[in-house]
Amino acid sequence: MKEINIKGDIIVNDMAWMYDWFGIDYTCPKNIIDALSDANGDEVAFKINSHGGLIEAASEIYAEIRSYKGKKTARIMGMAASAASVIATACYCEMSPTALFMMHNVSASGVSGDHLDMEHQAEVLETADKTMAAAYVAKTGKSEDEILSLMAKETWLDANRALELGLIDKIMFDETSINLPLSNMANLLENNLMNTTSFASIPSDMIEKLIKNQQNQKEDLLNVKKQKLESELRLLKLGGKI
Repeated sequence: MKEINIKGDIIVNDMAWMYDWFGIDYTCPKNIIDALSDANGDEVAFKINSHGGLIEAASEIYAEIRSYKGKKTARIMGMAASAASVIATACYCEMSPTALFMMHNVSASGVSGDHLDMEHQAEVLETADKTMAAAYVAKTGKSEDEILSLMAKETWLDANRALELGLIDKIMFDETSINLPLSNMANLLENNLMNTTSFASIPSDMIEKLIKNQQNQKEDLLNVKKQKLESELRLLKLGGKI
């Protein structure tokens, strides 16, 4: 597995020479493009610890990660804030229990002009907020309004809350997390090892989350959901309690 660091400021390519000169950590799209090219379809892991940066650079990195055909995992090691949190949603994401995830509205600096310029800038920022929100919406399945509300409040999340909202997929080092491959679950069904009333004990929200996180294996999971409903019906016929 190839590990790719996403650390320091998220910047555009043209700024990289300055950061190199001063020896400051940074990540620019070219870093990621070159690293993914070197990986050549092999499995990669992105180690994230960044306060964020420029949204145009983050958007390009996000798109490159989404487009990569190999297996990919993001790991939030310290912080994924602002633009870096957008990047973290580009693929399957794990988060350290000691890390932070932050999402907020896009901001601008060095703005000048009259009231018309300010009104125009406000419109630009509102549009930019929606483009960033699109990444969170795609990851969580939540509505744009819900995500924009979280961004407007500058929401800081620990790993548990990020997992609850669907912004990450797993908390690192948490051995209690359910990580059963769906192929194994399908085998259990085929061998009748999870028959009769056993599926009635699986919480519905757990099944829904599995369906959301494993879109490429929907058929197996829908069979699981069907089995749960059938189990509940059998319990009803037997006079049991669900």
